[in-house]
Amino acid sequence: MSRIGKLPINIPDDVTIKLDKDELSVQGPKGSLDLRLSSKLDITQAEGQIQVTPKDETDKESRALWGTFQRLISNLVSGVTDGFSRILEFKGVGWRMEVNGKILVMRVGFSHPIEYKIPEDIEINIEKNKIIISGIDKQKVGQVAAEIRKFRKPEPYKGKGIKYQEEVIKRKAGKQAKTAA
Repeated sequence: MSRIGKLPINIPDDVTIKLDKDELSVQGPKGSLDLRLSSKLDITQAEGQIQVTPKDETDKESRALWGTFQRLISNLVSGVTDGFSRILEFKGVGWRMEVNGKILVMRVGFSHPIEYKIPEDIEINIEKNKIIISGIDKQKVGQVAAEIRKFRKPEPYKGKGIKYQEEVIKRKAGKQAKTAA
């Protein structure tokens, strides 16, 4: 039995769920999201809750998908009601970032600025040395954060780079100067 899979998903009053044979559509105050469902699972909606169950509990693949789809549907519901956000911090001498329309312009120590096209449904705000990425799709928000971080990963000697706010970078000692004896 999947501990996560057997948990019911509560549906808020302002969220509407449309369940077709192989597609789930969730609509809320922030937008709408769709999810293609697996044929190995049964999804039922009753009394303001959604329940995910495998069609065959002895099938290894359907048990593996059980908890995954429960969490994916839960993320859809919380995404259209509250949304998701990731915060990146950048550190470096003379580093600047700005948003021009749907393009993030990063000046992060290269000889030229890097331009990153912001995808649809994603919003980016810059505050001092923080980049706030927000949207309704958790996977897309995380993917955009990973792509931006990839331009200048944090380095362990001076701590320069772009990192997640909750990320801890282990610092290393640099080369030591030889003392005169």
